Amino acid sequence: MEFFRIHKEEFVADVTFSRPPANALSSAVLKELSALLDELEADDNVRVVLLHGEGRFFSAGADIKEFTSIASSDEATALSQNGQQVLERIERFPKPVIAAIHGAALGGGLELAMSCHIRVVSENAKLGLPELQLGIIPGFAGTQRLPRYVGFGKAAEMMLTSEPITGVEAVQWGLANKAVPEEQLLEEAKKLAKKIAQKGPISVRATLQLLNSFKEKPFQEAMREEAELFGSMFTTEDAKEGVQAFIEKRPPVFHGK
Repeated sequence: MEFFRIHKEEFVADVTFSRPPANALSSAVLKELSALLDELEADDNVRVVLLHGEGRFFSAGADIKEFTSIASSDEATALSQNGQQVLERIERFPKPVIAAIHGAALGGGLELAMSCHIRVVSENAKLGLPELQLGIIPGFAGTQRLPRYVGFGKAAEMMLTSEPITGVEAVQWGLANKAVPEEQLLEEAKKLAKKIAQKGPISVRATLQLLNSFKEKPFQEAMREEAELFGSMFTTEDAKEGVQAFIEKRPPVFHGK
């Protein structure tokens, strides 16, 4: 691949986004990202995906130069919809996706990070949606995902002022899970990824499905779905292994069956 490098170890796919100088998101990047997701979803040896940027940034945002070639509102709408679809694919991905964020995650870069399930940030990272400075608005679902994490008021402040927040503030506001010194970022993110990768793939997939149901479905409907998935777990070899390992006081070894 041109923009992404993959290193697989201990059921974790360590994915490096590399498009110097700022890891900008273009249509070509989104197309390759979609193909990457296809590959990782089909690989049974991948249980967790760790995504981070190479160089000084996680991603400084969309490729602004690409905007100059947009000739109509229909073209701009199509660009937005394409980005939304690819990032929604990440949000609904059946394997956990962890974003390790350093430097800047701005505009489309933050929208990419928000589509991931977990975010670990460097303390001095800058996270923001500065699109209003360009006379436009966030177009990859940023106006919808940001309020879910930080609430209406803080989301309005971040977007309307275009001012970024730090990694430490991102944790305080609920936008990130953990903030660490930049030199410890990848180590901490990999540690988290490997811990999750040791869990049963079937139960992890079901948990991600139910987390999406929490956001989208009425409470009683989501409760029924939870009960059904809970019941289906007991027909799996992983559940039998987990229970037996607990009884025998040993770590379980899950095979996703």
